[in-house]
Amino acid sequence: MFDHHCTACDKRQLIFPSQVTSLVNTDHGIVVSFECWCGAEQTMLTGRTADHREPVAA
Repeated sequence: MFDHHCTACDKRQLIFPSQVTSLVNTDHGIVVSFECWCGAEQTMLTGRTADHREPVAA
């Protein structure tokens, strides 16, 4: 579980594992794709090699 600020509904929401649709390892970090409670598809870059923890386009 993690929190995320949705770019569609402009709310900070808790995201549960059941909402995660994919995890992709890249040279820049881990791209996590998930569906917000509002139904919007979102992505987030995370991991040790991530420069920041902002949403990214997948």
